[in-house]
Amino acid sequence: MKKNHDRLTSPEISNLWAHYINETLQICIIKYMLKTIKDPEIRRVYKMGYEISLKHIKTLESVFYQENFPVPKGFSDEDVNLDAPPLFTDIFCINYIHTMSMHGMQGYGLGFSISIRKDIRQFYHQCNLDTMEIYNKSLDVLLEKQLYDKPPFYTTPDHVSFIKNLTYVADVLGTPRKINTLEAGNIYFNLQKSTILKGLLIAFKQVCKDKEVCHYLQQCIKITNKHLGLFSNILLKDDLHSPRSLESEITTSNIAPFSNKLMMFHVGFLIAAASAYYGNAALTSMRADIFMHCQKAVAEDLIQVARFSKIATKRNWLEKPPEASDRTTWG
Repeated sequence: MKKNHDRLTSPEISNLWAHYINETLQICIIKYMLKTIKDPEIRRVYKMGYEISLKHIKTLESVFYQENFPVPKGFSDEDVNLDAPPLFTDIFCINYIHTMSMHGMQGYGLGFSISIRKDIRQFYHQCNLDTMEIYNKSLDVLLEKQLYDKPPFYTTPDHVSFIKNLTYVADVLGTPRKINTLEAGNIYFNLQKSTILKGLLIAFKQVCKDKEVCHYLQQCIKITNKHLGLFSNILLKDDLHSPRSLESEITTSNIAPFSNKLMMFHVGFLIAAASAYYGNAALTSMRADIFMHCQKAVAEDLIQVARFSKIATKRNWLEKPPEASDRTTWG
């Protein structure tokens, strides 16, 4: 029996459990993309990502076995068809792994901050270092190949200034002020992630043969298009650019490289993450209309997450997260 201070806490258990499922999903996608990528520099980034994911899985399984905790089912070779023809171009693939490295750094940062046990803290410290390396390598390739759209530039201010009145936040009678760097940065950041989501949605719907899953994907495309249009237009009104779209980087293949379960899970994860990012953008927005747009986007994304959960539960795809012990006594 482990001493009490050595036992995993509930946040540590839940994070390790979710991490395992997400990591096995990423391994499936990376293995498939490694089979289709032709560019040697992009292949090197994916090869590094594959080796890092395998290392993470080995550590996670070791922790589960030490704790006598059942290893989650997650995703496996059953969920990927390595013989499927290319569904994505190399350009989409390098943008994809770069974006997923940003998601990874967010998740691993949280994993580190909620961990108490030293070995778990060391693990997530290394996960962060690993993912930062993927971020750096993928960004270097994007920049070298002139494929990276940098966020809008702002003129450097020449003095410190202060907000004088509430019209800075809400001018209901006049024209909204120009968006500040906090607002523009968050909008652009979220648009970058939405372009990857939109590309995946189009690709997955193109190869999907399941009527219910296709309908769900179409609903997600509709909402994603709405958000892309809305927030791109906010930038455009201030003569600021948006990230380029990636729809043209989807091939015409109609053979699914992934299972319906994997495609649904990946979309569900990205939409849930988007709701968190929109929530953060709302908190840092000082213009009332942008705050309201972000809040509405959160609500619309959460509806899609709920729809995903309903379908996944009906299909017996959702693994049950670890629960508290049942201490109810019956008389």
